[in-house]
Amino acid sequence: MARTIVASATKEIVIGFDQPFCVIGERINPTGRKKLAAEMVEGNFETVKADALAQVAAGATMLDVNAGVTAVDPNATEPELLVRTLEIVQDLVDVPLSIDSSVTGAIEAALKVAKGRPLVNSVTGEDEKLEAILPLCKKYDVPVVAISNDETGISEDPDVRFAVAKKIVERAADYGIKADDIVVDPLVMPIGAMGTAGQQVFRLVRRLREELGVNTTCGLSNISFGLPHRHGINAAFIPMVIASGMTSAIMNPCRPQEMEMVHAANVLSGNDPDCGNWIVNYRDHQPAAAGTATAAPAGRAAGRRGGREARRARA
Repeated sequence: MARTIVASATKEIVIGFDQPFCVIGERINPTGRKKLAAEMVEGNFETVKADALAQVAAGATMLDVNAGVTAVDPNATEPELLVRTLEIVQDLVDVPLSIDSSVTGAIEAALKVAKGRPLVNSVTGEDEKLEAILPLCKKYDVPVVAISNDETGISEDPDVRFAVAKKIVERAADYGIKADDIVVDPLVMPIGAMGTAGQQVFRLVRRLREELGVNTTCGLSNISFGLPHRHGINAAFIPMVIASGMTSAIMNPCRPQEMEMVHAANVLSGNDPDCGNWIVNYRDHQPAAAGTATAAPAGRAAGRRGGREARRARA
């Protein structure tokens, strides 16, 4: 049974099939957030700090830390900015962190200052990336997210994506990295563009669990990209993908509707003993007034987020 251990300076978390679903907070990421990117370039980390505190308060198990601000400043030095961001976050909150970058030098620089046992996000099936990232994971004894795309890009064929994941697991074993330290992202396609996207990922996650014995993750909001009222789709997707065997997701924990589904799925899957966490979170819950749960403010943008796969494909 897969057990991926991540840790902060003092707190250890296990990602696994018999563990509560691991919520990896996505908010410390300037991709698609020009205001945040500009602040980070200027050395202003107040939004980073606020997002870190808010996500932990909302129930995030881990936090993803990304400093890819090149869309705002192509001359920004990502290794230095990622290190600074990581140090600020790990000194502010005591949860494990995910080091999120497509730049090998930035990942290594961050690993040198990271406390505990962070998760590296990520490696793809490209030979060049495997040869660059896997030795770092072995050297620093850290787990890694394995993205199911390679030199050919992101395949719409789930069998191809499974084959890429298998390749990464096997190549990691060549470096002495056990399957427990590989967390596969099978790549969630937008359901609005591919009607079988949900069915594909459910089958893929089951195969990854049963055939490779690995933990899994995803950019959860990709499933709803391009659709109105995205959080309704995201919330429905959560218990379904957990039931299929997914053990973590990169998502926004500050969305109550989505976190409620995570907590409920933990109860129903037997990973919240005696419903203890559910009771702590909802014993004083007050239902929303009739009609407010489904009312959407006029003019709400449907496509606020959803660029993770495009960024990963460039990794």
